[in-house]
Formats: sequence, C-alpha cells, structure tokens
Amino acid sequence: MASIENVLGRLTPEEHTELRNLGPQGHLPRHLLEAIDRAAGGPGAGRGYYVSTGNVSSTGGTLVVLRDDVSGWLFADESPDQPPQS
Repeated sequence: MASIENVLGRLTPEEHTELRNLGPQGHLPRHLLEAIDRAAGGPGAGRGYYVSTGNVSSTGGTLVVLRDDVSGWLFADESPDQPPQS
C-alpha cells in the first residue's frame, strides 16, 4: 500500500477540498471513493484508505469514511477550534 501522503497528494485540489469539507468522519460519496481508488492505482486500489462504518444509507448503500490514520493525516494541521481550510 502506498503512503497516505502519496495517495492523497494525487487527488485534484477540488477533491482534496471536498474531503476536508466533509470532516474527519464524513461519509464519502461514490465520486470521492473513485478518486481515492484512482489516486491509489486504479479501481478498488484505495480500499485500504477508507472503511465501512457498518451502517447503510437510506438507499441501501454502505456508508464509508476515511480510515482513522488517513483522516488524521488529512486533518493534522487543524486544531479543534479552527474551521476547515478551503
């Protein structure tokens, strides 16, 4: 598995901003899962960077969030009393 920094560094600025705007435990929409997969090397390659919450959406899809250490890396430069950077 590639490093978190390398994979997230391959996301577009817009994708990176959208992840940050979702917050540390925000549910990832399909297009961001596909972006993480692409950045990690192709379809399904990003599965180690996100995990299922164990819950499903109202349409029956699995809810997925960034893995704790990935989220920690993404939000490391923010203190709890600062809003997310855009």
